[in-house]
Amino acid sequence: MNTEILFTPFQAGNLSLSNRIVMAPMTRVFSPNGVPGSEVAAYYRRRAEGGVGLIITEGTAINHPSAVSHANIPNFHGEEALKGWAHVVEEVHAAGGKIIPQLWHVGMARSVGSLPNAEALPIGPSGLNLAGEQVTEPMTEDEIQGIITAFAQAAADAKRIGFDGIELHGAHGYLIDQFFWEKTNLRTDRYGGDMEARTTFAVEIVDACRRAVGPDFPIVLRFSQWKSGDYNAKLARNPEELTRFLAPLSNAGVDIFHCSTRRFWLPEFEGSELNLAGWTKKITGKPSITVGSVGLNSEFVSAVPDENEEDNLDRLVEKLEKEEFDLVAVGRALISDPEWPAKVQSGRTDEILPFTSESTKTLY
Repeated sequence: MNTEILFTPFQAGNLSLSNRIVMAPMTRVFSPNGVPGSEVAAYYRRRAEGGVGLIITEGTAINHPSAVSHANIPNFHGEEALKGWAHVVEEVHAAGGKIIPQLWHVGMARSVGSLPNAEALPIGPSGLNLAGEQVTEPMTEDEIQGIITAFAQAAADAKRIGFDGIELHGAHGYLIDQFFWEKTNLRTDRYGGDMEARTTFAVEIVDACRRAVGPDFPIVLRFSQWKSGDYNAKLARNPEELTRFLAPLSNAGVDIFHCSTRRFWLPEFEGSELNLAGWTKKITGKPSITVGSVGLNSEFVSAVPDENEEDNLDRLVEKLEKEEFDLVAVGRALISDPEWPAKVQSGRTDEILPFTSESTKTLY
């Protein structure tokens, strides 16, 4: 198998990468009280040393009491947490890698009483959870503006401490995605309504972040059709709807779209072999990242694979050579083996350490 295309350089604006392999963001909950320590820095450095072109960190909490739902999810605010992240950046850069933080608010995916800040209620566009049940009151416009400001401040801090860009988490049924999705956004003001109107919240976040970081700092947006617990959910049912969804976001200044799917090799719409990343690149003309079970033998479900499968790399390489997308995010395979890229490049796939549930219990 010729994997040379995976190891060709990539350039988008000021973001220059040595290869096309991206470390997908994966929640690890190894940051006590929200502060990433030396173990977190070493964890990311190992992936840079192992040949990852771009690291996207695990989701990090913007400055809001109910941003996340675990006390050991890292914050992206406060002097101590940001000092920890600055050390992570130093370690990754020392190893020759590039790194961007994923900025996150879980919205109504947070349960009432969750830590940290157990007294803080979850927030969402209409106060509905992913099942469509009323849990809290809809967000006020003041609350919306506060969240937008928090994202912009996180973006400014990311640039200040040396990150190479940012990713906004707009996927999987979390806060930004709750505004996108018609099931959780029943608002009748400018933040709700038709497909385009439901992008307004995200558009204003992108715009605020852009003003905070300037014209040349890369902004990545991660989005998905599926939601946590609802793999059949669809934001867009056809290319025309996807175009209406993506156009405002692209025009707002998203530089790269990270298109989350469960299986990268499956077509997104009937009548075309393009996956979600392929359609996104075709529609926007912007670079796209594909993701979904790369290097694994199981689908993105609760079952855990026992061993790696390299077959799907053939399909991945074929699509990349056709320029359907530009970058490839690798997730669980990199949890178990930080040298996954180097082993693939040198043809040592038989040496790849397989992903198992045990891999998630440490931060190696």
